Amino acid sequence: YLTLLNVSFFLSFRWLVIAVGLVRAYLAKGSYHSLYYSIEKPLKFFQTGALLEEYLLIAKYLPGIVPSSVVLTAFQVMSRVFLTWAVTHSVKEVQTEDSVLLFVVAWTITEIIRYSFYTFSLLNHLPYLIKWARYTLFIVLYPMGVSGELLTIYAALPFVRQSGLYSISLPNKYNFSFDYYTFLILVMISYIPIFPQLYFHMLHQRRKVLSHTEEHKKSE
Repeated sequence: YLTLLNVSFFLSFRWLVIAVGLVRAYLAKGSYHSLYYSIEKPLKFFQTGALLEEYLLIAKYLPGIVPSSVVLTAFQVMSRVFLTWAVTHSVKEVQTEDSVLLFVVAWTITEIIRYSFYTFSLLNHLPYLIKWARYTLFIVLYPMGVSGELLTIYAALPFVRQSGLYSISLPNKYNFSFDYYTFLILVMISYIPIFPQLYFHMLHQRRKVLSHTEEHKKSE
């Protein structure tokens, strides 16, 4: 239990590191353009490690504390890892796009709130403000993050097509072809059915959790 509590606290702290890095870079440069470079390394490290951490926190240890859909959460985490490495890292030209900052800021605020929620839930002392933030701010942060992700992928498309990045052409000894440009388009299309499910799932949880809290307050 203490180990899980420490892990949850650490995950919240690491996103604070990224937030502080963004603020310091902005104050130093006086501009929000190209702030990605100031947090590139910690973002890659922390976001990649989220694959294992989400399994431990969501799928295995906290199903009763955190009302999350494992499938939807897994898509969210994998899409972020994909954006971090397969798009932003691989296509250097998009790293200066404002859309990158858009999803990084959305991720950072969302994760600070989410892991703070987990930490205080484990302590059995969850402030209403954190609960409210967890089930309210996503209304803006989720569309903000998704918009940044989609705009970044879209910005990467011409560079991917020009360079043939990660594409495999026929003929080859495996008799297999792969067009990364088309794959990115399919990834963008996949947001159409999946994002609304994630968004409406959170809206449902918001009504459920916050209405329960209000009823509890009235009963007191």
